[in-house]
Amino acid sequence: RAAGGAGVGYARGHLLRRALVDWLCALRGALLASLDPPSPGWQTGLIPTDYFTIKAIHQTAAVLSFTGFFARGLGSLAGATWVRSCAAKTWPHVVDSVLLLSALTLAWMLRLNPAFSPWLVAKIGGLVVYIVLGTVALRPGCPLPVRTAAWLAALVTFGYIVAVAITKNPAGYFG
Repeated sequence: RAAGGAGVGYARGHLLRRALVDWLCALRGALLASLDPPSPGWQTGLIPTDYFTIKAIHQTAAVLSFTGFFARGLGSLAGATWVRSCAAKTWPHVVDSVLLLSALTLAWMLRLNPAFSPWLVAKIGGLVVYIVLGTVALRPGCPLPVRTAAWLAALVTFGYIVAVAITKNPAGYFG
């Protein structure tokens, strides 16, 4: 490290990440504490009010994740330098962690089992494809036409994931 306080930015970033991890752990604890296991007389048709809060968090995180990916993709394809900044690399992980945590919480609250929910399997499969395409789209070493095609395919895949989530049908709007 260079003299003159070059480590200050590192220390501030470390403290920010530590505070974020602590906040996410507290959020996870609060969510898990508010979710009681079902009683013997629990009816699957009755959904607690907390479900709608978690669903809103999940939908908001999905919109933020898509918006961030869209912007990072455009920036990356245009050669913008901000795409390689610490914030542009860190915040997607935060948003996607909230997205994953809320998805798992919703699946747990609804007692979803992928073996009996083909739409959930399709959504998870679409997510894997989206992640792979997104990785290719944002990789600076790949040729621009490959990155562009991967970015566009990732956007279409995200649309498929949303369609499956809304329709609860593996075919999305085509089923």
